[in-house]
Amino acid sequence: MEKTTILLIEDDNAFNALLTHFLKRNEYDVIPAFSANEALTLLQKNKVSIILSDMRLPDEDGITLLKKLKATSNAIPFVLMTAYADVPTAVEAMKHGATDYISKPFVPEEVLLVLKKINSKPTTEKTKEKITAKVTETKIEDNSYHWGKSTASLQLKKHIELVAPTPLTVLITGESGTGKEVVAKTIHENSDRKNGPFVAVDCGAIPKDIAGSEFFGHVKGSFTGAINDKIGCFEAANGGTLFLDEVGNLSYENQMLLLRAIQERRIKKIGSTKEIDIDVRILSATNENLKNAVNEGTFREDLFHRLNEFSIATPALRERKEDLEDFALLFLNQAADQLNKSVTGISSEVMIAFFRHHWPGNLRELQNVIKRATLLTTGINLEIDSLPLEFNTNENSPTNEPVNLRDEAEKSAIIDALAMAKGNKSRAAALLGMSRKTLYNKINQYQLDA
Repeated sequence: MEKTTILLIEDDNAFNALLTHFLKRNEYDVIPAFSANEALTLLQKNKVSIILSDMRLPDEDGITLLKKLKATSNAIPFVLMTAYADVPTAVEAMKHGATDYISKPFVPEEVLLVLKKINSKPTTEKTKEKITAKVTETKIEDNSYHWGKSTASLQLKKHIELVAPTPLTVLITGESGTGKEVVAKTIHENSDRKNGPFVAVDCGAIPKDIAGSEFFGHVKGSFTGAINDKIGCFEAANGGTLFLDEVGNLSYENQMLLLRAIQERRIKKIGSTKEIDIDVRILSATNENLKNAVNEGTFREDLFHRLNEFSIATPALRERKEDLEDFALLFLNQAADQLNKSVTGISSEVMIAFFRHHWPGNLRELQNVIKRATLLTTGINLEIDSLPLEFNTNENSPTNEPVNLRDEAEKSAIIDALAMAKGNKSRAAALLGMSRKTLYNKINQYQLDA
């Protein structure tokens, strides 16, 4: 199969060399250029599949170069890279035919996603005056979790891939509802312990007086109520992975029990004199700042360091809104199956409300909102009246407010959609449920291209 040839135009020698090396390692042919004029010369001598250009070049800017190429009917996909990311620049680039837009700094994998999208795009695209997102039109991974394509999501996935094959203990941090247990399961499933058990324990639900039994088990008759032998979570996870969820909620005494087991790699059941060797990998999660807890004396520093050989932060949904539509469609598909409903799409009004919501409950909140809305929906699309009241932007707007709140909300939604679409007006218009022409008019009305 013939390789895709990239013309990389970047005047920073070090960054040019770094990105060239990365792309070549990922099976792309790369022709480096360091100015617009050099790029034009190379284009006359080489067959190029995609142009990847910096915005600021020594002889002219990337948009000027793009205009020159389009004036000569050059149809090579053009991707603009810039550290000066803003909505007007994105709008200007797309207006003159840029295929996509990448904001610096970016992780290299983001470039791969853009290139893959360009290579898989058909030669002609249907333009729709109004688009309702359809589940069947969204490429969602077949595995149980969709990671997303935002920079934050790519970094999360990269960290998981990096640490999973190692024996390191991992501390997974993040707000409630961000998917910390999913991260733990993924680490387990991609480790050499994947054929062993994965045992999850909610540390916040373990009463102080029975923690020893929960961790290590007990023998019959060892205390009142011990009517049978019991296997603790350490023994149950032997040969596999033990996931300690909300580990920050453990009492100080229970932290000591846990530390001793991790250090000695052996346990003793309550009421037994026999020690049992254990072979478990410890993954833990918390939505608290354990460093602060250590400083305040409520969490043992030695245990913190035992658990934190490597840390992974799960991003909040508001930090990965580029992924919001894909997650919404995934959860809609799941909810429709579970509730036996024929709901297949999400209206653009609902998507705008989703983009503007803060999502304090993160992915869990999104999943719950969509499941409730799916249950209430009688048509084939989720509509705004199926959402809780806080999602209706007009619900709490006073009618006598002198400022035109509807215009302000619309302006904010357009800015959000352009940001989500990385400046691609066709994509932004689709998200907003309006035509490109209408979007242009709105951009001019709100002076977003100024």
